[in-house]
Amino acid sequence: MNINVYGKIKELINNADAILIGAGAGLSSSAGIDYSKESFKKNFPELVKAYGMTDMYTSSFYNFNTEEERWSYWAKHINYSFISPPPLKAYQELFKIVHDKDYFVITTNVDGQFEKCGFDHNKVFEVQGSYGKMQCSVGCHNKLYDNTDLVKKMLKSKDYLRVDSNLVPICPICGEKMEINIRKDVFFVEDDNWNRLNDNYERFINDNINKKLVLIELGVGFNTPGIIRFPFEQLAFTHDNITLIRINDKYFDTAYEIKNQAYFIKEDCSKAINRILN
Repeated sequence: MNINVYGKIKELINNADAILIGAGAGLSSSAGIDYSKESFKKNFPELVKAYGMTDMYTSSFYNFNTEEERWSYWAKHINYSFISPPPLKAYQELFKIVHDKDYFVITTNVDGQFEKCGFDHNKVFEVQGSYGKMQCSVGCHNKLYDNTDLVKKMLKSKDYLRVDSNLVPICPICGEKMEINIRKDVFFVEDDNWNRLNDNYERFINDNINKKLVLIELGVGFNTPGIIRFPFEQLAFTHDNITLIRINDKYFDTAYEIKNQAYFIKEDCSKAINRILN
């Protein structure tokens, strides 16, 4: 990518009245949370051997025979993706770029990296949930529960493939099993905090719709394009004062109609963020 393009992007950000960041899985993967099949085999050989699992995504839908096994798996998954990773450099550098601006973040990631790296929790809308929360599996009530301490206890279980039965959580209201608060079915709980952040997101757009607004889209593909990708394109298409910066090493192109109001960088997110910063 021509260095002049990065210079122009940095100028746009510096001169913007507001910055809206949209982040997908490609950002965390680029930043260092490796979800590849090779990494899964390396880090979870016992799961590969016992269940024939191949990767983090498909293993999330495995039909375990017992709750002890299911929570043993999820404890490892959550620890790998949410608890163990330190604040990642790419997120820290992104924060340095926007920290003194009027910014907001909407993300489909559930790994909590934005808050770990200093972003204001009132300005980070995790649309798809969080690995750090759990909910009633049938959504019988509108409340989420922190699971970090429970997961750490589960990781100490003597049996690698099963947690101790007394650690298996059940819903305190209806007695059903508990699930991780990630959007996978109609029972996904959108609690008061989720709705508050949704309101904050809509208010941010409305407050800045006629100002110099820069959209920075990072690592967003086509798994759920209706959350970030398509709305960002629509904003740029309908408002001449809005500029879209799309950074993606795979899905970087967009509709011809907004090419004059957009910058498309076919680049690893972490490298692009570093170049913008420096």
